[in-house]
Amino acid sequence: MKKMPEKGMLCCITPEKGDPVAYAEKALAGGADMIQLRRKNASGRDLCEWSVRLQEICQRHGALFIVNDRLDIALASDADGVHLGQEDVPAAAARTLLGNDKILGVSTSSAEEAAQAVKDGADYIGFGHIYPTSSKFKSREPAGTALLRTVAGVTALPVVAIGGITEENIAEVTAAGAYGAAVISAVSGAADPASAVRRLRQKIRAALP
Repeated sequence: MKKMPEKGMLCCITPEKGDPVAYAEKALAGGADMIQLRRKNASGRDLCEWSVRLQEICQRHGALFIVNDRLDIALASDADGVHLGQEDVPAAAARTLLGNDKILGVSTSSAEEAAQAVKDGADYIGFGHIYPTSSKFKSREPAGTALLRTVAGVTALPVVAIGGITEENIAEVTAAGAYGAAVISAVSGAADPASAVRRLRQKIRAALP
């Protein structure tokens, strides 16, 4: 059975442009604990090919590989798990297909959605967006650390914070009870992604209680 990384984990989500495999190599060189493949407009063939390569690379680095949204791609590539949004395949149905050996993450933005994810068999909750972010369109206002603290306080599942997280504020999400953080532009937009990952991991772990 796959296990979540230790508390203080950093998940690096692939950006919408560029080579996701090359990005992952750099992030893993810096010590990323999890790579999540997210490419909304890619073909199923490309996603599957990338997933197979990313799973191999993550195994070499002792990291987890998760596919965003696409349960079919996660199953076809034997990824470590899948991360689903509120509009994707229902988490309970995904749990049935994944079995208990794979990791299931669910995106949430409220305490109610988080509670439902727990009932549906999620292994961790992605919660956000915490801060304003330009990585993807959001119709809601940022949740902020106060709501993050509330959600983290009412579930035993790991809560991974996402949305606008940078080196400057990553310690704040840890202090609010986040198990870990997921980032996109904080790494993909860095001149040296590997160094950015090292700094982010150092700061989030230094802030652990």
